[in-house]
Amino acid sequence: MKSLAELQAIRDRARAQVEIREGMEGNIRVLVGMATCGIAAGARPVLTAFVDEVAKRQLKNVTVTQTGCIGICQFEPVVEIVEPGKDKVTYVKMTPEKALRVVNDHLVNGNVVTEYTIGANS
Repeated sequence: MKSLAELQAIRDRARAQVEIREGMEGNIRVLVGMATCGIAAGARPVLTAFVDEVAKRQLKNVTVTQTGCIGICQFEPVVEIVEPGKDKVTYVKMTPEKALRVVNDHLVNGNVVTEYTIGANS
């Protein structure tokens, strides 16, 4: 059994993690589909490209994360970009090279790369 001090330390660490997440509410979220279908289609290098490029450009308002199956396996690797107050953008058949362009055009300059979206590929 843990002591009261150990339990309080666990609680404090958990609260700190929640506060970090709450501080990201206004961030742009980049969600890379990393279910089995996404990984098999090459999502891991796409995720790495997004993480590396966002870090390189020091985009503090962008959070890159992975998610499970987005539900359109035939279009994997799939990336969703969620910006507060805007419609979600779904990019499909992504590659690391396409990820670099999405960071530059969409995340930095605010222009959706239409030819990589679900609408252009269905």
